[in-house]
Amino acid sequence: MGSCAGGGLPPDEVVVTALRAGDEAMFAVLLDTWSRGMLRVARSYVSTDHSAEEVVQDTWLAIIDGIDGFEQRSSVKTWVYRILVNTAKKRGVRESRTLPWSTFGADGEPYEPGAFGPGPLPGGWGDPGWWPTPEGEALAAEVRTLIAEALARLPPRQRVVITLRDVEGCTSDEVCEILEISAANQRVLLHRARTAVRGWLADYYDSVKQPE
Repeated sequence: MGSCAGGGLPPDEVVVTALRAGDEAMFAVLLDTWSRGMLRVARSYVSTDHSAEEVVQDTWLAIIDGIDGFEQRSSVKTWVYRILVNTAKKRGVRESRTLPWSTFGADGEPYEPGAFGPGPLPGGWGDPGWWPTPEGEALAAEVRTLIAEALARLPPRQRVVITLRDVEGCTSDEVCEILEISAANQRVLLHRARTAVRGWLADYYDSVKQPE
């Protein structure tokens, strides 16, 4: 199963020790590894890409200030994303965009088409049988763009859950901890999001499928 514990990074104990020692190289590695995903999650709560960038910057500052008090009861990345979500929520409230969880609705703010970068496709949608396997960079890029557009059509609650689970590779327990929601709520939101995204992508491929 996937995990929010960023792949390719040293063990959390090493990361925490380095950050507490002011290791700029370790900080740079974390920035390179996590910042793109953090922007995607922040964008679920705020109204512009610029706001999302400021949320991520504020989050890193809070991490630097708070690393000495980190008790390692969760993974470093889970802790970082918890700070990120709380920071993004506060920013969204100031923008009068974010509503209480119980009243979240859909919004039309799109992700940037390149938001998913050149990396692999989301693991949660590896080969579900309802879209063609990407062949070559052009088709892979098209699929990432379609996923970004589909996610942007979701209500924010669903968008952030599916982003954390299927794009960032977090486990259900990690998502519940980051978002402070119940396991049942997480399952419902993820199911609704996946169903909607799959439906939109299937409709797209049906519309462009060439006759045999």
